Amino acid sequence: MTEFLDVLEPLGEELERVEAGLRRRVSADPERLEKGLAQLVLTLIELLRQLMERQALRRIDAGTVSDEEIERLGRTFMALAERMDELKREFGLNDEDLNLNLGPLGDLM
Repeated sequence: MTEFLDVLEPLGEELERVEAGLRRRVSADPERLEKGLAQLVLTLIELLRQLMERQALRRIDAGTVSDEEIERLGRTFMALAERMDELKREFGLNDEDLNLNLGPLGDLM
């Protein structure tokens, strides 16, 4: 029985060490979590906005969009840019915080 306990003792110490490490790594700071989540969501929105804008420009260049639709697209993209600026300010983020390295495609922004 003592041999069994001798084996368990180092295991218990190792479990305590791992638990302490996890407590240090998993931060439950609500402000940091909120900012990190905002950064992720805004990065995804920015990526989608850029993709949609490029697609709109391709359609405009191809002549498949009416003047009225071009005007509406312009207003929509301007409103989205303004809202993104507001949200970045609210969460203390800047354009560099939303940048992603897309590998061979380069950086997002």
